[in-house]
Amino acid sequence: MLSSRRSFSEIPRSTPHRTGVGTGIWYRGGVIPMDVSFMLNGTSVTLTDVSPTTTLLDWLREERGLKGTKEGCNEGDCGACTVMVTDVDGALPLNACILFLPQLAGKHVTTVEGLSEADGTLHPVQDAMIVHHGSQCGFCTPGVVMSMATAHLNGDTDHDTALAGNLCRCTGYAPIIRAAQEAASAPVPPRLFDLSKSLPAAASLPVNQPMTSDELAALYMSNPDATLIAGATDVGLWVTKQMRDLGDVIFLNKCADLRGISETPDGWRIGAMTTIAEVERSFAPLFPGLGTMLRRYGSAQVRAAATLGGNIANGSPIGDGSPAMIALGATIHLRMGDARRQMPLEDFFVSYGKQNRRPGEFVETISVPHQADTLHGYKLSKRFDQDISAVCGCLNLPVLDGRFGAVRLAFGGMAGTPARASRAEAALSGQPVTRATIDAAMVALASDFTPMSDMRASAGYRMKAAQNMLLRAYHSLSGAETDVQEVRA
Repeated sequence: MLSSRRSFSEIPRSTPHRTGVGTGIWYRGGVIPMDVSFMLNGTSVTLTDVSPTTTLLDWLREERGLKGTKEGCNEGDCGACTVMVTDVDGALPLNACILFLPQLAGKHVTTVEGLSEADGTLHPVQDAMIVHHGSQCGFCTPGVVMSMATAHLNGDTDHDTALAGNLCRCTGYAPIIRAAQEAASAPVPPRLFDLSKSLPAAASLPVNQPMTSDELAALYMSNPDATLIAGATDVGLWVTKQMRDLGDVIFLNKCADLRGISETPDGWRIGAMTTIAEVERSFAPLFPGLGTMLRRYGSAQVRAAATLGGNIANGSPIGDGSPAMIALGATIHLRMGDARRQMPLEDFFVSYGKQNRRPGEFVETISVPHQADTLHGYKLSKRFDQDISAVCGCLNLPVLDGRFGAVRLAFGGMAGTPARASRAEAALSGQPVTRATIDAAMVALASDFTPMSDMRASAGYRMKAAQNMLLRAYHSLSGAETDVQEVRA
């Protein structure tokens, strides 16, 4: 219960923002300082009165002098700042540049300085990188090595996916992939297996890090202007790129009851704090088209931190999670204090930057009904990996006796919000599965949206791409190969 904790109004505000090696304080005006305990390279760390919006990258480099973790993009794109974060659930590669210190409470952080053994013996991936000449300028190498080491620990041999979030401009990826392949058969250093057994005891958490959704509901209702922080893959950029003072913040990472996927008689319930990586693991076997699309959602580092609830709640018109959930007929469940309400997910998005969410109300769960797999998920971006969608199309196309059933077509990047294409749906539903039907739906789609032109794509290109996604789905239904990565002689 929150009764034993101080409210925001009772806690003194910090001093104005100041930084620097040795200060021990990283304040941003209006943010409540926190105490945080975690492990760093085998050593216990307890920090007092730190700003909750201090990033792990800044703290490592400026307070600890651990310069191996590099600052490249400072927005979670290049992977130069990758570290290994271990808790009771295992080890994850995460971007230190958009990881706030309170998110590390009770966890173990391993940086490149802590990867080798005390006697200097290198980790197998470090050895392999040397043998295969996987490093030139070396700036990206620590992050590459940490991604490889985490994948090695987890037995992940999909090296292309594991390294998609690590940018290397010098070497190219061939020698890096060869190094990862060679290291894959080497045994994992036992010390890394034991990291989850040496976690610090749970410290007394401050008021802005509730332990349950009940605590969160009470806290947020009394402080509706606070910024909720889930995975920080979006909010982190508000700090690192926009230099915003977030004011009061509430971290959701300790609310265990907001995380996880459970099956019900009617379908599945997904907690708002469930990460994209967890959604992918659970739903890819059920809906392969969704799995294929989610594997292109950011990088391994981003998917390990980003949450489905956060992706939906920020209301981005180019977020990939919302079109997929809308196409699956998802319902969003909101909570404010003890009051709960729900609505079809497509009704949550009102207009650009505006959602059907009241002050003090948060996303609690997303529910998806049981259904057969008829989902086609397509993501179009300038880069195949690690890029934001220009258009995201999720097409749920059930077919019965040669005719389309109740189809659901959802798109991102075509309007100010993720939205259904109602006219194109009407053109398909109940009609025969023919090219003529698809052509009619493509024409109808042009009246569903008025896309905008921006740096990612022109309005005309977006419309043509969205129409072609319908055509691609038709060819897929007809048995043609439509995988853009399929190569045939």
